Amino acid sequence: MTSSVIQLNHVNQLNSVQSCIAEEMHAVNTVIEQSLHSEVTLVNQVANYIVNSGGKRLRPMLVLLSAGLFGHIKPEHHQLAAVVEFIHTATLLHDDVVDESAKRRGQNTANALFGNAASVLVGDFVYSRAFQMMVAVQNMRVMEVLSNATNVIAEGEVLQLLNVHNADISDEAYLQVIHYKTAKLFEAATRLGAIIGNATPAEEEALSQYGLHIGTAFQLIDDVLDLSGNVLEIGKNLGDDLSEGKPTLPLLYAMRHGTPAESHAIKHAIEHGGLQDFSTILSAVERTGALQHVKQMAEIEAALAHVAIQGFADSHFKVALQTLADFAVKRNF
Repeated sequence: MTSSVIQLNHVNQLNSVQSCIAEEMHAVNTVIEQSLHSEVTLVNQVANYIVNSGGKRLRPMLVLLSAGLFGHIKPEHHQLAAVVEFIHTATLLHDDVVDESAKRRGQNTANALFGNAASVLVGDFVYSRAFQMMVAVQNMRVMEVLSNATNVIAEGEVLQLLNVHNADISDEAYLQVIHYKTAKLFEAATRLGAIIGNATPAEEEALSQYGLHIGTAFQLIDDVLDLSGNVLEIGKNLGDDLSEGKPTLPLLYAMRHGTPAESHAIKHAIEHGGLQDFSTILSAVERTGALQHVKQMAEIEAALAHVAIQGFADSHFKVALQTLADFAVKRNF
């Protein structure tokens, strides 16, 4: 099977999920557009730029799909799906400033266009707007989940910052960063759908576990694509994480299983940043089977996501959640 056919299959997977909730996502997008409005022109410019820059909208989709397992998708779900997307958007605005990133999804980052100060402050606006919308739902459990998730995500950002240029980080410590920084919002998204759907505690926990595992799988595959993806498909340059001195699981695995020369090159690149020995490092990653190892880890996470929701009744929402779990590990973008 050619790479173009594989890519088409992955696009079809995502399209099938999107078509399942197309009308509901249209309602969410309407909420997003209406809620982003500000009397301050620069806020509108930056917020609209980042929100409309081509993201997959995975997290709001998870709110809706998890809600669908319990029957009717309610207006509160639309509101919370938008809240989750706003929290994600705010973290992107802040992340790109911290990482000094110039590209995301193949486009200029907001900080590259509008400056760091504007990106940070508009990120704060988006966060605070999310909390205004969250309070409007008038559900204390929802507020508890989202405030906790936002706090954990912030801790994850700090942990990642502390681990930049740290070639000695353990796999367990790196996975903690993934769980905090990325998977936590996936977990919150699926939990919210369950809460508003009046799920039992067991059902809520099952969907929470689904979100945790699929979020972990997504980040693991992002780490793989950073060292193997097609630049046009992933929307950023290969080795961006390495150039910023970020240790990722493929790099840590290759460093442990490479030759002394390969291990030294990887360690030096993580500790000092830059891509001077990038070809040597890519060869080491390929030779040691590091990408296959991390893909297998992602496949395990996807399998656990499948297990988490197997007890729910069959429906097109359940099929869509299963499809997203598969897409998480097989995608090229």
